[in-house]
Amino acid sequence: MIDTHSHIYSEEFDEDRDEVIARAEAAGVELMLLPAIDSESHERQEALAASRPDLFRQMMGLHPTSVKENYETELEIVEKKLFDSHKTETTKAAHNKYIAVGEIGLDFYWDTTYREEQIAVLRRQIAWAVELELPMVLHLRSGKEGTPETDAYKTLFDKFLVSGSRFQVSGIMHCFSGSMEDARRAVEMGFLLGIGGVVTYKKSNLPEIVREVGLQNIVLETDAPYLAPVPYRGRRNESAYVRFVAEKVAEILGVSFEEVDAVTTENAKKLMRLP
Repeated sequence: MIDTHSHIYSEEFDEDRDEVIARAEAAGVELMLLPAIDSESHERQEALAASRPDLFRQMMGLHPTSVKENYETELEIVEKKLFDSHKTETTKAAHNKYIAVGEIGLDFYWDTTYREEQIAVLRRQIAWAVELELPMVLHLRSGKEGTPETDAYKTLFDKFLVSGSRFQVSGIMHCFSGSMEDARRAVEMGFLLGIGGVVTYKKSNLPEIVREVGLQNIVLETDAPYLAPVPYRGRRNESAYVRFVAEKVAEILGVSFEEVDAVTTENAKKLMRLP
């Protein structure tokens, strides 16, 4: 299995990170993809990736909730790291190259103070993904109000459609939380849906969405330390728990765990150009 979204470098794992990694490997996780947040966590992320180049791959981007007054400075850091990592004249180990632009996106859940700045920052980072021919990993979280202005998916589709129906690059809609129509539109645009612990929750609409889009259009993730699946809901999430997500997807689709593992792993490897 590939956990396509894990913040295992975060402080929540400082006391037992080695044990968490060992549990993930014992559960069958062969790769963990590390999304960036902002400059405060880059050093931790990069150090972890370097410590186990067989296990970790990195992304680089500015998370929408980190878009504040200093967003231009943060973007300069992201741009330098992304482009330096992909200079053709430089040969670097695989774990030092950023395999995707992420996590980037729109988050209107708690605060819309920087709504327009978030849109502008996303536009710039999408342009970098296009230029570098990298997939992007999108964080989309709508506001509680349910208005068009706080609907992250509607804003994305309205502001960033290219050539009528598709982006110029593909990617993952991480921790997918949109409607069935959003899911259909995302898949039509060439995106995979990131399915995590929420699929195990009783009131989740994800089982219906997974049945609709099928195994070929999803990848597995944890978003550790957040959104732990049942039976660990409410506790710290970790990459080993991606197995519960895979088992739930298998149950929803009426297929074997092994098929879910094989197809979602291949989906992630193809998208991220992993060997």
